[in-house]
Amino acid sequence: MTDRLCYTDAYLTTFDAAVIARADAGRRIYLDRTAFYPTSGGQPCDTGRLGDVAVIDVIDEGDRIAHVVESPVVGDRLSGAIDWVRRFDHMQQHTGQHLLSAVIAERFGHATVAVHFGRESSTLDLDTPGFGHAEIVEAEAGANVAVTQDRPVDVSFEEAAAAAAGLRKASNRDGTLRIVTIRDLDRSACGGTHVRATGEIGAIAIRKVERVKQHVRLEFLCGLRAVRRAREDADLLSALAISHSAAAEELPALLEAQRAEIKANGAARRELEDVVSGYRARELHASTPPDARGRHIAVVREAVGAVERLRALAQAYTGLSGGVLIAVVAEPPTALFATAADTGLDAGRILKPALDANGGRGGGNARMAQGSVGQVAALEGVVEALLRVVSTHAPP
Repeated sequence: MTDRLCYTDAYLTTFDAAVIARADAGRRIYLDRTAFYPTSGGQPCDTGRLGDVAVIDVIDEGDRIAHVVESPVVGDRLSGAIDWVRRFDHMQQHTGQHLLSAVIAERFGHATVAVHFGRESSTLDLDTPGFGHAEIVEAEAGANVAVTQDRPVDVSFEEAAAAAAGLRKASNRDGTLRIVTIRDLDRSACGGTHVRATGEIGAIAIRKVERVKQHVRLEFLCGLRAVRRAREDADLLSALAISHSAAAEELPALLEAQRAEIKANGAARRELEDVVSGYRARELHASTPPDARGRHIAVVREAVGAVERLRALAQAYTGLSGGVLIAVVAEPPTALFATAADTGLDAGRILKPALDANGGRGGGNARMAQGSVGQVAALEGVVEALLRVVSTHAPP
């Protein structure tokens, strides 16, 4: 078995150990004892060095721990060194999670059902379908008060039967449990690395809340992570304020006014586009001679853009007697097909087989349909198929 030194001293950063086995051509090292924490319980592993070689992964294999190194390392005894910056960051996040979960359970009665510690942020899932802004503010404030109280964080080893009383979350393990206790606040069975007192956690910030099935997921940051993100947020807010020639506190009202202005301008633009489309449709209709059935069949081609912007033209054109409009855009290759009610043509039923025959897809209703194809050549095939059907299709 590997003696797990970090279980009793999370602040141990260097150690000596005997090599008891090697695997994977010497890139997997097994020691009689180690201060390296393996990936476990949602907490990422430590990294560091064994001798002069980097440790890139640490794997829990039950009774023993595997140290995955960048290259084979020689010697029967090795000195290990932990990446302390990474270790302490994990200690802050993990102890902060215990504290935040305990505060939420105490104040709101919501249990933590899942935890994940990521490189940039961490999350915990609560057994509740909702967690409002007022609860977020209260939970965050309560957690930070507990941080400032600098409560001791103790690690003990207790028999499962005796340890069960007072645990925030029941453990289904037998034998000896490792218990992490935040004085007068939390008792949890946990194998992770933790700080000695809550003051070392630093600031705790809840960044985001989202619904995940029947639970709520909180994204949070602790310690230096919270400080770094706060600095990024402050820099972003300052840049936005400068770009808008306003004070930061003026931004919400300013942006809301701009949003309303953009919305009004958009509505005005659409009205103008409808007017222009009406003029264009009437001009196109007048310049397109009717066929023997009285249908004014027009084809409009554009090089680039969204075919949706031709919908106003199509609606105006098919509002005129016998209007049939085939509109295509080369990039991306898309087609729009619209028919007036008096033509007896069902746009959706006619366009779909034309698209299918040319490797495209799409659909619509009797008056208007649209779709896309993979290439411009296929787009011309769609146009030819539509013209062929329209020219031969008699009204009902």
